[in-house]
Amino acid sequence: MINKTFAILVLLLALNCKSTQSQEKMNKEDITLIAKGNLYGSGEEGIEKQNTVITNQSNWQDLMAKMNSINKVSDGFSESKIDFSKYTVIAVFDNVKTSGGHSLELDIKSNSENVEVEVSRNSPAGMATSLMTQPYYIAKIVKSDLPIIFLTDKN
Repeated sequence: MINKTFAILVLLLALNCKSTQSQEKMNKEDITLIAKGNLYGSGEEGIEKQNTVITNQSNWQDLMAKMNSINKVSDGFSESKIDFSKYTVIAVFDNVKTSGGHSLELDIKSNSENVEVEVSRNSPAGMATSLMTQPYYIAKIVKSDLPIIFLTDKN
C-alpha cells in the first residue's frame, strides 16, 4: 500500500512539474554590436519597422545601401564586412518617430531550442528634439542552427 501511494505521489508531482528551459545570456564574445542609433532621413530610406535576420552578403549589402540612401550611416558601423559562414546579423528598426530621444536595446539569450532576441523600445524622458528619427540596432551573433525568435516589449 505504501509503495502504491508513493508511486501515485511521484506520478502526480511529475505531471505537475512544468518544463523549464534554461535561458542563458549569450557570451559577450558571441555578440558584437555593429551599430545603434537613429536614421535621420524622415523615413525616406524606406525601411519599415522590422526585426530582421540577415544570413548572407547580398541581403547585408542591400540593407546598408538602404540605410545609406540619405546619410552615409555605415561609416559609423564598428564593421561592415561580415563573414556569414561564421556569423548572423540581427537588425531591428522601429517606426519613424516625430521626435528624437527614442532608442532600441537588445537582450540576446539562447537555450537548447532557440535564440531569443528581446527588443526594448525606449522613449525620451522629458523634452525631446522635434526632429524625425528612426531608431535601429544592429548586432552580429555567432552562427547557430537554432531558430531566432523576437520578443518585444509593449512600447
